[in-house]
Amino acid sequence: MAWTEERKRELSILLLIFVFGGVFGFFYEELFYYIDLGRLVKRGSTFGPWIQIYGFGAVLVALTTKPLRKKPWLVFLASGAVCGFLEYMTGLVFDRCFHIRSWDYNVEIWNWGNINGYVCARSVLFFALSGLFLQYGVRPLLEGYADRVKPRTRTLTAYIPAAVCLLDMVTSTLRDTFF
Repeated sequence: MAWTEERKRELSILLLIFVFGGVFGFFYEELFYYIDLGRLVKRGSTFGPWIQIYGFGAVLVALTTKPLRKKPWLVFLASGAVCGFLEYMTGLVFDRCFHIRSWDYNVEIWNWGNINGYVCARSVLFFALSGLFLQYGVRPLLEGYADRVKPRTRTLTAYIPAAVCLLDMVTSTLRDTFF
């Protein structure tokens, strides 16, 4: 499989979506927990203002809903299903395999449709709406940017933030594992 210019462009867009999704998720959680607890709480396990599962979810949504762009209702349904499944499986695996409980909808407000504390209807609805925002707002902006700048500039502006996020994930994991 050759790395054509189109593939490089798409990878840059997906890396930017990963970073955007992580930052977007961080600010969403900060706002939600401020409403829930009445104070700011640093969410996520990284040093920076991003939450990895939102970045991975954004990339999955971008990949799975791109062919559905002409049907917003399918983008909505697919986004909710993909992210709901990702959230449930991540919560379950972290809890059962590593004994880590990063979130628990059993103890949060607006937790209707809660399934074992790993996922709830509110979160799935938020993910579905966020998928619409990603596919019809964020992605077109990133595609326009990718088309306007030189390939080298596009690559640098995508790879550097993604590398910072990856480095942060690795150092945060090492900190939590060994210290």
